[in-house]
Amino acid sequence: GKTYIGMTENVDERLRSHNEGDGVYTRKYRPWVVAAFVAVKSKQQARTLERYFKTGSGHAFARKHLWS
Repeated sequence: GKTYIGMTENVDERLRSHNEGDGVYTRKYRPWVVAAFVAVKSKQQARTLERYFKTGSGHAFARKHLWS
């Protein structure tokens, strides 16, 4: 399985979009399911957290604590 890490204001809409094939990258790996999501107060916090989860240590943290 593939892991998708992204940022959105509407998780349900983003999931629907990916599963309908709207994204070039995500289309190939359907169906997608939500394993975890993190809500934060600001877009800046969301961007920072998204960038972290896309790093090696962020991947390791998520594998251990979010979708283990």
